[in-house]
Amino acid sequence: MNDTGKQEIKIKRVSSRKRSRDSLHTHLRKRSRDSLHTHPRKRSRDSLHTHLTPARRHLQQCLSSTMAEIQAVEYCSDSEDLFGDYDSLLEDSSLLAKLDDVEHNERQRDVQSDFTAPRPSCADVLTDSILDDLGDDLLEDLPPSLHQFQEQVHEGAKRSRLQRADKTSTPLRNTELQRNTEGNESKVRRSVADQLKRTMLCNAASPAAVSRSAALKEAVVSEEVSVAMRAMEAVCAESTDLGPFFGLPSKVKELMSKLRGIQSLYDWQETCLNLDCVQRRKNLIYSLPTSGGKTLVAEILVLRELLCRKKDCLFILPYISLVQEKVRGLASFGLELDFMVEEYAGTKGRFPPVKRRNKRSLYIATIEKAHSLVNSLIETGRIDDLGLVVVDELHMLGDGSRGAVIEMTLAKVLYMTKATQIIGMSATLGNIRDLQTFLKAENYTNDFRPLREYVKLQDTIYEVDPKDEECFRFSRLLNFKYSSSLQKLDPDHIIALVTEVIPTHSCLLFCPTKKNCENVAAMICRHLKQDFLQHREAEKAVLLRELKDSGSGSVCPVLRRTVPYGLAYHHSGLTSEERKLVEEAYSNGVLCLLTCTSTLAAGINLPARRVILRSPYVATDFLKRSQYKQMVGRAGRAGIDTVGESILILQDKDRLTAKTLVCAPMENCFSNLMHDDGKGLRSLILSLVGLNITTSLDQLRDFLCGTLLYVQRRQLCVEKSLTEELRQCVHFLKDKLLITADGQTLHVTKLGKATYKGSVDLTYSNVLYKDLSKGLEGLLLNSYLHLVYLVTPYDMGSQCKPDWMLFFRQFTLLSAAEQKMSAAIGVSESFVARKAAGQTVRKSVNMEVVSRMYLALVLFSLLKETNLWNVSDRFQLSRGFIQSLLSSSSAFCCCVLHFTEELEEFWPFRALLTELTRRLSYCVTSELIPLMEVAGVMESRAKQLFHAGYKSLTHLANADPAALCRTIENLQQKQANQIVASAKMLLNEKAAALQEEVDELLTLPADLPTARTL
Repeated sequence: MNDTGKQEIKIKRVSSRKRSRDSLHTHLRKRSRDSLHTHPRKRSRDSLHTHLTPARRHLQQCLSSTMAEIQAVEYCSDSEDLFGDYDSLLEDSSLLAKLDDVEHNERQRDVQSDFTAPRPSCADVLTDSILDDLGDDLLEDLPPSLHQFQEQVHEGAKRSRLQRADKTSTPLRNTELQRNTEGNESKVRRSVADQLKRTMLCNAASPAAVSRSAALKEAVVSEEVSVAMRAMEAVCAESTDLGPFFGLPSKVKELMSKLRGIQSLYDWQETCLNLDCVQRRKNLIYSLPTSGGKTLVAEILVLRELLCRKKDCLFILPYISLVQEKVRGLASFGLELDFMVEEYAGTKGRFPPVKRRNKRSLYIATIEKAHSLVNSLIETGRIDDLGLVVVDELHMLGDGSRGAVIEMTLAKVLYMTKATQIIGMSATLGNIRDLQTFLKAENYTNDFRPLREYVKLQDTIYEVDPKDEECFRFSRLLNFKYSSSLQKLDPDHIIALVTEVIPTHSCLLFCPTKKNCENVAAMICRHLKQDFLQHREAEKAVLLRELKDSGSGSVCPVLRRTVPYGLAYHHSGLTSEERKLVEEAYSNGVLCLLTCTSTLAAGINLPARRVILRSPYVATDFLKRSQYKQMVGRAGRAGIDTVGESILILQDKDRLTAKTLVCAPMENCFSNLMHDDGKGLRSLILSLVGLNITTSLDQLRDFLCGTLLYVQRRQLCVEKSLTEELRQCVHFLKDKLLITADGQTLHVTKLGKATYKGSVDLTYSNVLYKDLSKGLEGLLLNSYLHLVYLVTPYDMGSQCKPDWMLFFRQFTLLSAAEQKMSAAIGVSESFVARKAAGQTVRKSVNMEVVSRMYLALVLFSLLKETNLWNVSDRFQLSRGFIQSLLSSSSAFCCCVLHFTEELEEFWPFRALLTELTRRLSYCVTSELIPLMEVAGVMESRAKQLFHAGYKSLTHLANADPAALCRTIENLQQKQANQIVASAKMLLNEKAAALQEEVDELLTLPADLPTARTL
């Protein structure tokens, strides 16, 4: 009540999570009221107020004033008010319709009644009675702010009736009431309905205290994203806080907490996300020491691009295992936030990708697949759909041929579109400015690192201090008592160093060779106390059973001995399934120590409280500083472990060299387009001409000005200028019949197009063409052997020397047709027999062909038997090598498939290679392939799922994770959630692809001829 006795109804948002905004509201009310007095629409309405009753007029004044306040707050940059779960008109779309019905009934009662007693004004009675008739049942599910509206109107009407109880009025007859009501009832109705509508609209930006129903979850998230987009446009340029979670809906923050356990970010992460260049979508390189938590920043930027800007994103990772890990980790986000997560690794990925009308896609790709993906987007004119490219391990630009592929990919993106933002994550580099110039990017760096570095000399530990003149500062002495016999077995005190942290904490021990990993793990176990056997004993027994299942009943004898103590080794000699089981057990704390080679440092994230480097060597080569930093970076990984330390074990002879290793400035990164006699530059030129990006030498020179090679041309093009190198590469491609010249214009040949679209090495493109052509003359169709030989990688032959006795034994087991095929390619039975007998072979034989045939026999045996352990024993090859051969062959098979698709004469190969690619990718029985397509499902798990009744992708996508945990032995809840989420994402992806194809078929052609054009 105010001083004049008028009823005042205030509408405000209510949330238990809101902080007080009184001071802000005071300021906003003043400004909004001032603006109301000068607004032309408001002046035009003033004349209407003279015809309204005081209660109605005051109600409209209060409503207008309140709405002005709320509109002012809507554009405020405060994070808590702009975003969150909020009340929505979607809650009950029939509310206003019910309001109109009750309002109509009230008017009918008024007309039919003959009032002889005093009554309040029509506005008060109508408003009160309407809400009475609506009843509690209708409003009990309303958002909290609408509950308050109901309570305020009830309370106001009650006070109004009490005030008028002592007053007298002239009795009204029905006719007078009807005349008075007819002029104003529409206004009253509009006032009540409009007040509810406006209140509900205001709630679109206010958090609710009640949970959203499952049916409205997608709509609510969509509205939140819409609010985020409007806010990003409306907030002033100086503001860096665009929302509750860096410009993203509050749903993202909740998912980060639920799925990742992330409650807050490091200070450097917040600073990086709020950089001006990030807000303005400029390119950025942020370089921090390994273990700093760089990936989370990239993921937040990816989500912002997908949800707020509605653009596709490309996330480039160096290894297949990392791609699969990232796909599993982000699948749940995709399902909750309605975007696709697509895997481009190994044999997976569509070129060009499916064009989706209603959803955005996040492509997670290896380096090579990312390049092919960008090529396909350029070819189809869709490169502008790509809003963001994220490159992990950007410093790999300096890593041989793979670095050249990264440079080609980024140079094409920079040249073809100005709308795509590039974010590079890099370890600290000495020449980061070169990369900035290349990418036209800004750089953010920070010395944040949750670890300390130490070295050990004899029995003394020194802390690494680059500021110290000696580089090493005394820290402590080892106090572990060694017997004379133990001192001989462990002169480097490895047992002392590891037992300081295990089994309570985790430890990684890097060894120079694979054999040394196994020997050190066995040596440590022999001298550990029996107490280690009791630590998580049941879970270690489960791990051994899983390892046995993965090996079809076989377990590595070293692992059988070390796992009970909580130890295992990790190197390329393990199968992918064994590595995955060991990695999961270590991440869950079942294993506390891994002895490993340097390859683990570049792979999946495995945190450690302590990292020990057994030696500053990899095999016989002294460590590079970048390798050292990668290894020690596994200690104290951000968001995973709170603290960490690394210890490098040194001998006196390596002390001076080690100073340079641990204290010298970071290494520089150089372009690799000229690597291997310019192979990268030739591949780049071929694809540029093939994609019609450039068609002349002048245009090629213009393109090369945007490469890292051009930035570093003074260091890299010393003997010849870059222009001369360019001319030589063009001549090479002409000689190989990959391009032709028509005057000044360059054109790609069919062979050239097949080469770059199949990502075939230029060295082997002509050889591959000849092999496929010869294969057509006598293609063996009753066996996979001929096809397997054709897709055995050319560069794998040098990695394995045939065992001639084994070769002859396996050769004699072939059918007559298969032996004839072998003789046709140049490997006859007589040749193999002579080599097995140790006799001299006078006839010249291509040994590269022989080596490929030997590897083809390994793959052929594996396809027939699918038991890797048996094949490993039969050919006396390590399980890891056979796994690598299988992976490389499936990838090359996919390349050959794309190669043949561009050449009409090879049409018979297309269907044959499609099926062979599937067989090589999974190497399991056909019924398990649909299950193994799901990220994170390996062969042993696929068998468990199949036997439990989950026989298809649809079964798995609709499974209950809790039921999976109860049904499948040794399956944890987190793993079950990821498997189901990945299956749902894959199923959605396949369904969406089919739906897009249907829509395209049913779409009316834009160029459909009409009667006028005929």
